Amino acid sequence: MAFTYKNMIRFTGVSLAFALASGTALADSTVSLRILETTDIHTHLVNYDYYRDGESDTVGLAKVATLLKTARGEAENVVFIDNGDLIQGNPLGDYMAKERGLKKGEIHPVFKAMNLLDYDAANIGNHEFNYGLEFLDNSIAGANFPYVSANVFVDDGDGNAENDKPYFDPYVILDREFTDKDGNVHKAKVGVIGFVPPQIMQWDKANLEGQVISRDIVEMAEKYVPEMREKGADIVIAVPHSGLSTMARTGMEENATYYLSKVDGIDAILFGHAHTVFPSDAFSDLEGVDLAKGTINGVAAVMPGFWGSHLGVIDLTLNVSDSGEWSVVDSLSEARAIYQREGRTVTPLVEADPEIVAAVKQEHEATIAYMREGVGTTSAPINSFFALVADDPSIQIVTNAQKWYLEKILNGSEYDGIPILSAGAPFKAGGRGGPDYFTDIPEGKIALKNVADLYIYPNTVRAVLLDGDQVREWLEMSAGQFNQIDPNSSEEQMLINPDFPTYNFDVIDGVTYQIDVTKPARYNKAGEVVNPESHRIINLQFEGEAVTEDQQFIVATNNYRAGGGGNFPALDGSTIIVEAPDENRTVLANYILTEKAIDPKADGNWTFAPIGEASKVTFVTSPKASGAANAPANISFVGEDADGFAKYVLQSK
Repeated sequence: MAFTYKNMIRFTGVSLAFALASGTALADSTVSLRILETTDIHTHLVNYDYYRDGESDTVGLAKVATLLKTARGEAENVVFIDNGDLIQGNPLGDYMAKERGLKKGEIHPVFKAMNLLDYDAANIGNHEFNYGLEFLDNSIAGANFPYVSANVFVDDGDGNAENDKPYFDPYVILDREFTDKDGNVHKAKVGVIGFVPPQIMQWDKANLEGQVISRDIVEMAEKYVPEMREKGADIVIAVPHSGLSTMARTGMEENATYYLSKVDGIDAILFGHAHTVFPSDAFSDLEGVDLAKGTINGVAAVMPGFWGSHLGVIDLTLNVSDSGEWSVVDSLSEARAIYQREGRTVTPLVEADPEIVAAVKQEHEATIAYMREGVGTTSAPINSFFALVADDPSIQIVTNAQKWYLEKILNGSEYDGIPILSAGAPFKAGGRGGPDYFTDIPEGKIALKNVADLYIYPNTVRAVLLDGDQVREWLEMSAGQFNQIDPNSSEEQMLINPDFPTYNFDVIDGVTYQIDVTKPARYNKAGEVVNPESHRIINLQFEGEAVTEDQQFIVATNNYRAGGGGNFPALDGSTIIVEAPDENRTVLANYILTEKAIDPKADGNWTFAPIGEASKVTFVTSPKASGAANAPANISFVGEDADGFAKYVLQSK
């Protein structure tokens, strides 16, 4: 056996106190480090659904806090990090930003809660920019932990990237002490670097243009990770607010985590943004992914869902050499859930932490009162149960309001007389949100909580000027919502493509059209033409006549879509003619206030083209759908699936 200082201590029985006080390194030590992550909390601090106006077992930082205390108690050495999308996402966030406001020096309720949990660091998410830089700066000033983001820079306007200054600290190096398996203490420097999707410049152009610019995630990692190592970082944790995709890299990717895993010097990745869980079967087909260990190209990684559904846990086994070099020798990742779902039954796995609930009690109760304020009445229920298979009242009321608003703005302008169309999408249509994630407003009073339920994002109104072909291509992109159906098959075929976000299924009111799902999708979800000969949109008409290329249309939409969000053709910001200051949901609330009583019936401007002899084309929706008055005539109930959704068959016409 080699005679080392560690052996000498064991042989002589000398106390470790002298060795630790002198800072002498111990040879070949093993340190277990637990890294914990929250992400995409979206202001879900309390286990409460402000739209349903009741408690929820599926959301809440207060629930995660209970998991956190357990996870911390299981480990000697812990680092805890948040990955952004904190201050926007539910009515509490909107109440703080739009109704109550946040003065400089005040503590946002997000940080009243988070400061109790001893976070070590946090990253900026794309939704942090939704309320503007001033509100963001005032908010994060209340955090008792450092913020990082490596790919957002001050826009100095000189066009020289070499002298650009980061808007946030690109990274932080934390001085920590970790205890090894023998009880010896080692000093360590933990580097934490964060990233945000560079698309913030499109999604929040009005808030950011002329103030900041964004850069490519991977390029900034390649720039800063070596710098972190040079400054002594023993362990580097990358925190990209970015999803996981293996599409060919072209630069400025929104979902760059896969490529980030190939950057030298990164020991662990805490990612988010995509509102999914990693490791999970959703990523079983990706090359380089080990679901059993939770690694991407050999790098430990975790993504803990959204709205406080999970706590991310990475356990690293680290070797500390006698020269003080740290290295990862093993890892295991998991995402711990706050609830379990079996069919329609949701079983809570933890209780809410009362300390977190108490910390935000005032703002929470004020939000509830605010959301209960009435704006009008509806003569029929409004729901999104069938928004993906038929024209839908929850979209119709939004598109009606947007058109009403634009007509007033454009009256007497140079655009007066050009037909106004209006685009809307189902924001709550099940999917990853589960069988309860649908809009469901009863007949009668409409309150602000219902308006926010119909339009859950703080988008602002935009109008784009397009020709007839551009309108058609917009709808072709939207039609990627559906799988291709074999019209001659009697086997079960799923109609809805689960990988296509429902908020990208735009319905354009003001024209009529059919969607032929027996043809392949013309576009993939990245906006690339993959089947150039295919056209799913047929019989596109305006006022009973076929839409032609030389026709002009103004389409009401939102800043996200008009600025390039979703990668829709012809929507890159260049076709915008109106940049309104008003939020789409404010417009919706004002429309209802003006009308006082509304009839939300959809006008049926789109349908599916016949699907031949396909007899088992299925889709899933809310279990509450069976009693809905707006149920299409050409569907029939099959049963309940394992996830608690109601399954229906779409019958051919």
